[in-house]
Amino acid sequence: MEHRVLGRTGRQVGVVGLGAWQLGADWGQVSEDEAAATLQAAVDAGVTFIDTADVYGDGRSEQIVGRFAKGRSGLTVATKMGRRVAQVPSNYVMSNFRAWNERSRQNLGVDTIDLVQLHCPPTPVFSTDAVFDALDTLVAEQKIAAYGVSVETCEEALTAIARPGVASVQIILNAFRLKPLDRVLPAARAAGVGIIARVPLASGLLSGRYDEHTTFADDDHRSFNRKGEAFDVGETFSGVDYATGLEAVRRLAPLVPEGMTMPQFALRWILDQEGVSVAIPGARNPSQATSNAAAAALPPLAGDVAEKVAAVYDELIRPQIHHRW
Repeated sequence: MEHRVLGRTGRQVGVVGLGAWQLGADWGQVSEDEAAATLQAAVDAGVTFIDTADVYGDGRSEQIVGRFAKGRSGLTVATKMGRRVAQVPSNYVMSNFRAWNERSRQNLGVDTIDLVQLHCPPTPVFSTDAVFDALDTLVAEQKIAAYGVSVETCEEALTAIARPGVASVQIILNAFRLKPLDRVLPAARAAGVGIIARVPLASGLLSGRYDEHTTFADDDHRSFNRKGEAFDVGETFSGVDYATGLEAVRRLAPLVPEGMTMPQFALRWILDQEGVSVAIPGARNPSQATSNAAAAALPPLAGDVAEKVAAVYDELIRPQIHHRW
């Protein structure tokens, strides 16, 4: 698998990682045995970067990842913090950071976490000096090796990139979310900040496996968060109306080269974007993890594909979401 430097962490990571939200909660039930098998399949396929969060299953994902990663060399494990409390800027203070960090280190079974990211905090947090001073302190104390941010909007990303201590920015980037290409990726490249592309398959829409008759479990966010009832609606189907997303996928399908699946096409499109460090598709089973990782070995897409993806976006997706995130 191709490796790229993850921004200011200085770490080399495989360009396809694994998002571990599915292994915690909100995607239907995944057993611990199935979660461990999925992690093993991902690593066997060349994955070296695993992204989790303290809120995924209230620590379940961190614990599963921690047990798996224990004693294994060459892995970079990132987690996120901040979503277990009311989302007000006053909660983003050193005392809470210490408590959250201690809990995550216990869950992961490590003394120093490779990368800790603020988990889509309120917008004012990105402009608060004391927040980043506190994170610098945790680095100095070797509680964390590096820190980054996970963002909802491009403006939040640009504010974070300007911070000298921010190692990486995690942002939604996929064929339904082209706005980061305009300013965020160029700014990150210029600053040496890593880009972690999350929701790369638009919550599965870009897998091409869904249609108008597909149903999701009650405990799956694709059922309970379609209008943002639980958290930012942009995290579910990238904020795109489900029916519109299905139509967009049908128009993209003819662009998929022979020998490539629709999910691999969607991932390869992301990897072709200059400035992306790693894409983090989730997986609920070993076969998904293996297939996703295989996208890293596929050749770049033909030169005219980017224009055709942009044309579908401009017609169907841009009017719905471009102004929002």
